[in-house]
Amino acid sequence: MIVPATGCSAINRLSTIGEKPALSSIDDPTTRPGYRPVQMPMPTPQPASYNPNSLWRTGSRAFFKDQRASKVGDLLTVAVRVADSANIANESRRSRGNKENTGVGNFLGANLVKDQPPLPGRVLTADSTASSDGKGSVVRREGLQTNVAAVVTQLLPNGNLVVEGKQEIQVNNEIRELSVAGIVRPEDIQSDNTIDSSKIAQARISYGGRGQISDVQQPRYGQQALDVLLPF
Repeated sequence: MIVPATGCSAINRLSTIGEKPALSSIDDPTTRPGYRPVQMPMPTPQPASYNPNSLWRTGSRAFFKDQRASKVGDLLTVAVRVADSANIANESRRSRGNKENTGVGNFLGANLVKDQPPLPGRVLTADSTASSDGKGSVVRREGLQTNVAAVVTQLLPNGNLVVEGKQEIQVNNEIRELSVAGIVRPEDIQSDNTIDSSKIAQARISYGGRGQISDVQQPRYGQQALDVLLPF
């Protein structure tokens, strides 16, 4: 099925040579093939109660109510600010030299005995030399600045919030993905319902992509398999 689909795509591209890309028509997204309703964690429904002679009901977002995220299903903006740098250099040297000489000369007047081969001047000679020189360095710089909306997925017993957000941006045939997850304190959420990524505990931040460019940058599957299997 892949070959016919590829052929149809190529034919469609050939038929639009020299023409401007056409905008998609405005339609009902729920009628598109493969549409599935979004399901997210939601708080337990609370019955609405109205007070006599009052314009507000219980649980409504009033003017004087804190608008920051506080319960399951609420949204907040995570300001991802990553600016890490590290420069580490290590060097170690070690050297050792040993030399042993053992000699026996004229042992018991051996030089006075005729027809007796002389004893060697050195019975044992041993030399050893060892040296080690190791150097290592690490230079790392990372930078990422962006915003992503996250949803509260869990309310912990101590009042902390578990949040998770994901963002996908498609440019031509490349999709950039950004995901953020972790635990935040309600006190760290700003008045504009934003929180800095440095204040997220157990933070999990992922930024990458998939598409034609990312595929070209990856080694082929055969090369990856050989890198794992070959012992040299």
